[in-house]
Amino acid sequence: MEEKRYFAIVCLNSYFGAKILKPGMNLVLKKEPENEFDAEAIGVYLEPVGKVGYVANSIHTVPRGCCSAGRLYDHFNEQAYGVVRFVLENTAIAEFWEEKPPKSYGQEQELLIIVKSNI
Repeated sequence: MEEKRYFAIVCLNSYFGAKILKPGMNLVLKKEPENEFDAEAIGVYLEPVGKVGYVANSIHTVPRGCCSAGRLYDHFNEQAYGVVRFVLENTAIAEFWEEKPPKSYGQEQELLIIVKSNI
């Protein structure tokens, strides 16, 4: 059995904030090789909202027990997936999936409520 891998999502406050994420939500991870700040940058997207942050890739932002973007970067081609497991004040922890995980129950309805309340 393959060991589960986790990663931290940072820069949430630069987008929608941590409040938009809830445990169980599915995420899409996309490599950003053209990123001028980090050659191993991985953007984190929540459909249909868009980008919500980045996979942490610094010794200052990667929590113990989580993989950095650099550690995950070679485990997928262009796109991978994640499932939110914990949401903190300005960071979230998600489980890494190479293949698309099962669809989250009720995710679309909850997203509409969150997005409308932030408008």
